Amino acid sequence: MQEEPPEAAAGAAAPAATPAPAAVVLSGYGPVGRAYVGHLAAHGEALARDHGVRLRLAAVRASTAEYLPPGDGTDTWAPPPPRAAWGPLPPLAETLDRTGAGVLVQCVPSSPEVRDRAAAETLLALRRGVHVVTATKSHLLSHWRALGLAAAEGGGLIRISGATGAALPAGDLARAGVRGLGCRTIRACPNGTATFVLDRLAAGDSLAGAVAEARRRGIAEADPGADLSGADAATKARLLAALLWGWDASAIRTETEGVVEDTAREARAAAASGHRLRAVASAAADEPLLVRVRLERTAPGDPLHALNGPEKAVVYGCPDAGDITVSGGRSSPLGAALAMVKDTLDVTAPRRPGFG
Repeated sequence: MQEEPPEAAAGAAAPAATPAPAAVVLSGYGPVGRAYVGHLAAHGEALARDHGVRLRLAAVRASTAEYLPPGDGTDTWAPPPPRAAWGPLPPLAETLDRTGAGVLVQCVPSSPEVRDRAAAETLLALRRGVHVVTATKSHLLSHWRALGLAAAEGGGLIRISGATGAALPAGDLARAGVRGLGCRTIRACPNGTATFVLDRLAAGDSLAGAVAEARRRGIAEADPGADLSGADAATKARLLAALLWGWDASAIRTETEGVVEDTAREARAAAASGHRLRAVASAAADEPLLVRVRLERTAPGDPLHALNGPEKAVVYGCPDAGDITVSGGRSSPLGAALAMVKDTLDVTAPRRPGFG
């Protein structure tokens, strides 16, 4: 009998196994949190079948209240009832103990007001060996080293795709995808609002008109200040550089140039010469702990020139391997929620032997 080639054996389908359960505590139930629950309500069974893990919503925590789903295991991802029906908010340690949670998913606002609470909850979870998936940026910037030490102490993992570009898998590339390829630089347009506004300015809109249109389409926040100032792009670039080169994100300095009223003239002049003005965040291994955001004229052939509307892109400069670009990805609450679903599966799904 002819022996089966090894590649055929490696690719053969394994018998279906019962998906392993994994309890999730969700912290924050705004637009991103609701999108996360809604996606898993619609696709949880398919994800369990395809990835070998059955995610279960064990608790939802807000600023002052907590919801615990029924414990009978039915309707695993049913949306929580109105907030008035929730119970009081206990300490996170009590919730983790009561639910046996394996993952804390954070989607609370990236604001100074909630930074210390988000950091304390992340540190607690990681020290207990609970994995953390977060779209919240503020505590990553202020507590980067402490979070890494807590993860090492407890054996938990922390994943931050939702904080580095929503559905764009830029964080995965920085953390592992370009490892060993000698990446020396990052050039990125990680803020979709800035790209959209700059293109509208080039087309003749005023800054106020461009921002209003971005809000109307659901691209811009109610307060787009961090998007237009370059602060959000700098934050994402800081996180990517920290993942890529092992920098302490809290120690990275930033220099930013924002989109202002006078930028409209520059955007139109760039368009007249066949260029596109972009808010480009950059960092280089040879300039440690520094991220810049500058308005640059990008030429045809530049991946950042090719972006349309709110699209985002990151170019990893690898001198020997060649530039590696990731672009696209939905920039919305659903995009951030999908990034967190991906990260939740990454820390819970069993690894497949061979190519898995």
